[in-house]
Amino acid sequence: MAEWGLIDSQFLPFLIAITLLSLSPGVDTLLVIRNTARGGVGDGVMTSVAICCGLFVHATISALGISLILLQSAWAFHALKMVGAAYLIWLGIKSLLEARRGQGLPVAGVLQSRSRVAWWQPMKEGLLSNVLNPKTVVFYMAFLPQFIAPSDPALLKSLWLAGVHFVIANLWQISVVWMVGGASKWLASARFAQWLNGLTGGVLVLFGIKLALEQRPS
Repeated sequence: MAEWGLIDSQFLPFLIAITLLSLSPGVDTLLVIRNTARGGVGDGVMTSVAICCGLFVHATISALGISLILLQSAWAFHALKMVGAAYLIWLGIKSLLEARRGQGLPVAGVLQSRSRVAWWQPMKEGLLSNVLNPKTVVFYMAFLPQFIAPSDPALLKSLWLAGVHFVIANLWQISVVWMVGGASKWLASARFAQWLNGLTGGVLVLFGIKLALEQRPS
């Protein structure tokens, strides 16, 4: 284990939270489904890998912001963590509201007859979809500081956590690629989306409250 701790006391909470978030229905899952239906399994896998490569871009941007804040004071870093906790609670409440509405993935209007596209097209679509999404960088700025101690090298720790997210998100999205052919109705199920949004929302709210109640640095 590295001196600054690749796997510390915060790793398991991070692993649980990022797994639930990766499983939550969203734009990335929808794009993977569309490209798989359009061009087959290969296109779906390339789309997933490209989407997840964008996570390292967001992790780097987040780490640079965290590093600048750490240069100011521990109080500024704590303030960032509090803002992040509030953001996580807001995301949780939003997921709970979506669960209450029972919304499913809009798969029905996405699946279409397959067509040939350039080999790089799904990769470009996946990468740009992630990198140009401002919600992702805002989320990383709020989420990653919860798992980075002031003594940690912010860039290395952020890239490590993004690497874990990369693996988990790819495992889920590539499994979606294989499920698209025979389970598109299941993915579009309002009941499934309701259960997943409810679970994710509850965990995020509790996690955000826990972070907000943590003792301030002396």
